[in-house]
Amino acid sequence: MTRYRAAWIVPIVRPPIRGGVVSVHRDVIVSVGEYDGGVAEDLGSVAVLPGLVNAHTHLELSWMRGEVPPGQSMPAWASALIARRRSVSAEPVEPIADAIGEARQSGTCLVGDVTNTLATYEPLLDSVLSAALFQELIGFSAPDPDALVRAALDRIAGLMPVSWLRTSVVPHAPYSVSPGLLTAIAAASRGKPLSVHLGESRQELQLLRDGTGEWRSLLDAVGAWNDGWIPPDCGPVEYVDRLGMVDEHLIAVHGVHCTDGELARLASARATVVTCPRSNRWTGAGTPPVDRLYASGVRVAIGTDSLASVEDLNLFAEMAEVRRLAPSVPAARILESATLSGAEALGFASELGSIEAGKRAQLIAVALPDDVADVEEYLLSGIEPDHLRWLDS
Repeated sequence: MTRYRAAWIVPIVRPPIRGGVVSVHRDVIVSVGEYDGGVAEDLGSVAVLPGLVNAHTHLELSWMRGEVPPGQSMPAWASALIARRRSVSAEPVEPIADAIGEARQSGTCLVGDVTNTLATYEPLLDSVLSAALFQELIGFSAPDPDALVRAALDRIAGLMPVSWLRTSVVPHAPYSVSPGLLTAIAAASRGKPLSVHLGESRQELQLLRDGTGEWRSLLDAVGAWNDGWIPPDCGPVEYVDRLGMVDEHLIAVHGVHCTDGELARLASARATVVTCPRSNRWTGAGTPPVDRLYASGVRVAIGTDSLASVEDLNLFAEMAEVRRLAPSVPAARILESATLSGAEALGFASELGSIEAGKRAQLIAVALPDDVADVEEYLLSGIEPDHLRWLDS
């Protein structure tokens, strides 16, 4: 048994405990609470909190760090990314491994990672990160959606099954996946976390409304447009709702342009919205309505997106941006978004995301100035990796 005493313990599921203690045995949390005397390793002026959950990444794009400049619109940025990605025959593995190490060093224990190629599986398997690994399908004019889904399921079935890497098949977005393929994926992934880019750009809304705009032009340019596709003439949430995708397993990534009514629908279904504000700014998608996300009652998680569209994978930096955009949201809710809410969305809430008895002891200690009065607010100030350490190392 190891007992850690700290200036603050931040369990997430209850208010911070000043001078609290957490007990760990064989990587499992045994208890957490007030210090009641006895032998304990005194960590000093630190806050102990659960490892962070980056609910949306694209680790296989890590080699593209700095390769795609910020865009004026999401389709324009995506066009540049597609062109750069097509210049290589395979995703380099070394940058993926480096990105995993970077995420870990900045306090992340779990990621929701989207992959088209499964290039991230082996590096994740060799790491200490846990992951919900999403095999993402794209196919706006796919002639046989069921065959595409079966092939994807066969690919992930061939991977070594391990408890900390959990795979499922997901769609990319309403503007890149046909209705038939969306329906087939939803049926195949029933009961599993279902990540989809949703309400990310204004151009997405235009395409769904009348079939025109920049996404239509890009689909034409890459030879993916389907002349038989009929615009649904509705918003993205209603569109995927019609296809049976809106439930407690849905992870709607970005939600930059969701209306209050759409957020209310997601909240009533107990779905999750993952906000990635730094990436949204980089790609030209816009500024997410973070305050409205929280006000709607929908579960909010936080992601960085890929290194192609963000400076780093430091979720503390992402929390600082969320705080800047939503200064009135309680700090405790933002911390919950970066921990327990992400774990719930990704299907790991019984193991990670909070400091509770029975959960895995994935704990980080963040150095604090001696005069910190509001520890939760301080943790949103933009913690750098050199100011934290893992308690198992």
